[in-house]
Amino acid sequence: MPEMFHAALFSQRNEDAWYGSMWHPACISFHRERYAGMLPGMSVVEQSIKADKEVSRAAMVMPVYVPSFLLSFGQGVLVPTLPVFAKGFGVSFSLVSLVIAAAGVGTLAADLPAGLALGRFGRQRAMLVGIILVASTTLVIALWHQFTVLLACRLIGGIGTALWGISRHAYITAVAPRGQRGKFIATFGGINRLGLFIGPFVGGVVGQRLGLSWSFALAALFAALAGPLAIFFIQDPRERVAVVPPRHLRWESVRRLLRTHRADVVSAGAAQIFAAMIRSGRQLIIPLYGAYALNLNVASIGIILTISTAIDMLLFMPAGWVMDRFGRKVASVPSFAIMAVGVALIPVAGNFLGLLIAACVIGLGNGMGSGSMMTLGADLAPPDAVGEFLGIWRFVGDAGQAGGPLVVGIVADALGLAVTAFALAGIGVAAALILATLVRETLVAEPHPPLPEPATK
Repeated sequence: MPEMFHAALFSQRNEDAWYGSMWHPACISFHRERYAGMLPGMSVVEQSIKADKEVSRAAMVMPVYVPSFLLSFGQGVLVPTLPVFAKGFGVSFSLVSLVIAAAGVGTLAADLPAGLALGRFGRQRAMLVGIILVASTTLVIALWHQFTVLLACRLIGGIGTALWGISRHAYITAVAPRGQRGKFIATFGGINRLGLFIGPFVGGVVGQRLGLSWSFALAALFAALAGPLAIFFIQDPRERVAVVPPRHLRWESVRRLLRTHRADVVSAGAAQIFAAMIRSGRQLIIPLYGAYALNLNVASIGIILTISTAIDMLLFMPAGWVMDRFGRKVASVPSFAIMAVGVALIPVAGNFLGLLIAACVIGLGNGMGSGSMMTLGADLAPPDAVGEFLGIWRFVGDAGQAGGPLVVGIVADALGLAVTAFALAGIGVAAALILATLVRETLVAEPHPPLPEPATK
């Protein structure tokens, strides 16, 4: 392995000549830092470019930010309409929540296989297949009005979301140095929030004036538009000369991380579950409480969600700066505590204005933690097994994302929407407490063992 690094690095244009010998102590330290965050299948040349200079946000625009906006806009379009569309089949709140959670369940089932597929097939193919699955299943829902079809398409669409989500997460982890990850991932989160900011308003208006099915057709169109971007702007690392550890060595890196830092990973995983539960659960409790406790129409619910997302969206740049400057926990702990307060205000709301205030508090908290859990996962990932580890990390988070709507639906059927809101607030408090007391700061500490020193010549 050291010989391969030596050959690849010295093939560059005198870029490292000022170090003299590659095995000079300063050079060893430099290249170990370069290797941190390296994606399996990512060439040493690509990695050296990443380490030699800071990466600008502009480098992420076409590969990550624009397709993320298109897909998040489509998701946002469905936020006010999907629960009402599902309830229109005459089913219970539990079955409505199952439809909402189905995409998360599909994602959950596909996370680990998607992480394995990433190293074998490349980021570009994973992104493209994911986009095709999301777009096609959403279009089928628009054209075929049957509850079982709706449920099946949400499950299959969730598989597409897993492929897309892991490939873009791995791309950012591979390209962005640790000291810039907070900024890049928070911006990525902000772009998603921009789509969710515009989407609910558009979805509410389209659903009210043209019919609920048209919101699914619109979401499918925007998802399909992301496909060409994955083809032209994501370069498959298998096209380059790459240093790819064998699969058993990549999994050994993951197992070593779990053995040596078990407490960190388990605590972070628990926080990831609870954080995902309150984030996904809020997207169901607000529309359901608005529609069935306050008798608000779809357009009014869309306005509430749009304003909440606007507040959320405005905070992604400060959130990234805080994470990179002061630490990940400084952003994430207040984020989930404030979200818990906002969710607890929902049962107090007696009208449109009251629900709007609660939703705005939730948006404030969520914006403060923009990208925080993705950044934590990127920091924890062992550098030679990023795809495999992120598959596990996203599996844990997606378990929470799928569980949030299920908790809302089951508790709502048994005890009512007001009690459901308080239960969801308790989950947010748990996330904040775990992050504050059990998860260490990953900005300043490496979560994986250092690379072995090369032999001195």
